Amino acid sequence: MSKMTPQEMAQKIGSGLLSFPVTPFKADYSFDEATYRANMDWLCGYEVAGLFAAGGTGEFFSLTPTEVPEVVKVAVDETKGRVPVLAGTGYGTAIAREIAVGAEKAGADGLLLLPPYLTHSEQDGLAAHVEAVCAAVKIGVIVYNRDNAILQPDTLARLAERCPNLVGYKDGIGDIELMTRVYTKLGDRLTYVGGLPTAETFALPYLDMGVTTYSSAVFNFVPEFATNFYAAVRKRDHATIHAGLKDFILPLIAIRNRKKGYAVSIIKAGMKVIGRDSGPVRPPLTDLTEQEMAELTALVKNLPAIPSSQQAAE
Repeated sequence: MSKMTPQEMAQKIGSGLLSFPVTPFKADYSFDEATYRANMDWLCGYEVAGLFAAGGTGEFFSLTPTEVPEVVKVAVDETKGRVPVLAGTGYGTAIAREIAVGAEKAGADGLLLLPPYLTHSEQDGLAAHVEAVCAAVKIGVIVYNRDNAILQPDTLARLAERCPNLVGYKDGIGDIELMTRVYTKLGDRLTYVGGLPTAETFALPYLDMGVTTYSSAVFNFVPEFATNFYAAVRKRDHATIHAGLKDFILPLIAIRNRKKGYAVSIIKAGMKVIGRDSGPVRPPLTDLTEQEMAELTALVKNLPAIPSSQQAAE
């Protein structure tokens, strides 16, 4: 059980960079616990405000409802309280509640509620879905606004009144007008998280709207670059930000955009490039080709140096 209140968790994750560790698999697609532990321990050595176990980049959609709490428990055990651990949950309401309860028992500090499986629904239905998950646990819940789960400002405001442990809003659609209306309506009641793939491209304009943090997938394999880039965003260092985008993020996105599902696959590939092979992605995702792996390897090898916040101040 988490020792953090929902509000403490929200305040913590809003203070720095967030990331979604990959879930390592063996060749037979079974969970590779030893590699996961090693990865989590390594990532905790960098400035990160929260790690999301079994999230989108962690292939939540390919894990079973039983596997998710197992992965979360390993993450909690290995991080040893060094950073908050949040868990993914989703699918239909009944399964989302079941996973949420399991993740809370496993020691998660919070939850990220992903869109319901497949169906499109009205605002009242989405609200009932969110409220049911919030009511099932005591830990903080962050809603992920994307795809078939777009909550409107009035709906969020009603949920915020009814659900004290609804503490965060993650944007995954990039609708700046909607984001502005949400922030205007709810203000500091929620912590706002940038959640577009790849979030670095939206980080600066979102910061001006009150979105103080975002989830960095590339933190998985280039954590020093990711944390220094985040520091540049918080300082509004335009020159450093644009250099990082031009020389690394945008070329990475060019590879990512070649095939569906590569937003996850390219992060697993990056782990292999740096010598932390975390196995294949589970179907229906597909791994990068050999040529794409070579391109990614060259990109990482020529990674631009972004000065750390400490170096920049000197």
